[in-house]
Amino acid sequence: MRAPRSWRQLLAAALVAVILPAPVYAVASSTGEPASLRNEGEERAASDQQAANRELELFRGSAISLSQAMAIAEALHAGATTADVSFDGASGSPVYRVKTLHHDRVWQHAIDATTGKIVGGEAALPLKELDAEDRSNLVALKTIRHRLADAVRVAEQAAAGKAISGGLIRERSRLNFAIVVMSGSDLKEVILKPPGAARRR
Repeated sequence: MRAPRSWRQLLAAALVAVILPAPVYAVASSTGEPASLRNEGEERAASDQQAANRELELFRGSAISLSQAMAIAEALHAGATTADVSFDGASGSPVYRVKTLHHDRVWQHAIDATTGKIVGGEAALPLKELDAEDRSNLVALKTIRHRLADAVRVAEQAAAGKAISGGLIRERSRLNFAIVVMSGSDLKEVILKPPGAARRR
């Protein structure tokens, strides 16, 4: 399953902050755009960065870890395995959004990041209703010995931080785990290739 869009945006915002430390006036003078358009763009970027910073601050203060949230969601259906998980601090109270695979269904849960309680009900989607890429990834997930929880532990150790999201991606026809870890004030993406992951022909 694809990484949640909000975290791709956070990663992009973090990368822009690192890659483009140039003074604003230097960038503005070279664009040739009207000042009003530049100001709107700068204000939107600043607002996005503030929202990202608030969400990351909520994550730092959360009592429940991503691994604990996965374990809570998996315990709801014996034999379930997590396919995708991400922290969401944008809505009212911060939650982990966890998607688990169990008996050819994808179950969606929200786990409160403060208490570990289930928020709202659960939703299930039959595997056959997913698009071809997601369905292929989840079928391949069933064939490998390693789980997303294993990948999260390895990524947290490798990046010396706390995982904020994790999921499945395809790279060169191979199923990989992609984990985003907060290490200090940085977000790092760790790609792990589980042994025995099936290649898609």
